Amino acid sequence: MTDPATDPATDPAADQMIIPALVRLDVSLGSDKAEVIRSLAAQVAEAGRTSDPDQLAEDALAREATSPTGLPGGIAIPHCRTEAVVVPTLAFARLEPATDFGAKDGPADLAFLIAAPAGGDATHLKVLTSSPARW
Repeated sequence: MTDPATDPATDPAADQMIIPALVRLDVSLGSDKAEVIRSLAAQVAEAGRTSDPDQLAEDALAREATSPTGLPGGIAIPHCRTEAVVVPTLAFARLEPATDFGAKDGPADLAFLIAAPAGGDATHLKVLTSSPARW
């Protein structure tokens, strides 16, 4: 059964990948990338986009284990396909302090968690392949 809060048929913001409830500014979400990812997953739950933040975090951490998602310029983009969401979702945090996500130039102070439905289309890939400099 689909959670009504994440059901595209009943969520008026389902066509929006990011909404104000998915944004946090100047926050400490943890001392390492695993804590930050878990906090971002909890943020997705608080916004009503998942009823299973633990599964979302585990899927994102499993993807992170294959290759770090830190990018030059203080950006991290952990991402995954997951059964934990039914609509593509992007959570954002401006981190204070910055957190190491494996980028060669240092820790990230901008973190974007992209969660795509497991059987969904390639919407999240469009976000991933666009230049972060354009955001």
